[in-house]
Amino acid sequence: MTIRSVLRLGDPRLLQVASEVSEFNNPELDALIEDMFDTMEAEEGAGLAAPQIGIGLRVAIFGFDINPRYPDSDPVPKTILINPEIIPLTNEKEDGWEGCLSVPQMRGVVARFTHIRYTGFDASGAAIDVTAEGFHARVVQHECDHLDGIIYTQRLSDPSKFGFTEELHNSGQLASVNCSD
Repeated sequence: MTIRSVLRLGDPRLLQVASEVSEFNNPELDALIEDMFDTMEAEEGAGLAAPQIGIGLRVAIFGFDINPRYPDSDPVPKTILINPEIIPLTNEKEDGWEGCLSVPQMRGVVARFTHIRYTGFDASGAAIDVTAEGFHARVVQHECDHLDGIIYTQRLSDPSKFGFTEELHNSGQLASVNCSD
């Protein structure tokens, strides 16, 4: 069990495109995934991408039953997603507040596709093919952006709706959230 340091906005490694994983079902990949889950849970995240801990591989994890940072969100199934591809199933997008472990204590409004299909592989190399809506779809898109060197701040719908979580909450712009993220 290893909790890794999460890179923060400004670290140039967060802006690099990650490399595809070519070998599955090996101890190094398994250890990386275990460290990622330990780190995500320690930080109370909804997801985490390998580049956020300085590993330039196309590996993302996400999922929770209950998350204190997103208390009103539906559960998202715990997933290991390697070499993902996202296919929008609608052109409809929805604005929603997002935060990021690499941009601590801040939130911003981002438009995301409301209904997607994502494909990829699990740690053993088995194919994954899932359709997702709502917050589940938002989390997948957010984490996959990290694999392409994109941070949610680059996708803000309205820069005036970006700020510190506590101030956004205190001003009434952001409803029930844990302000300690």
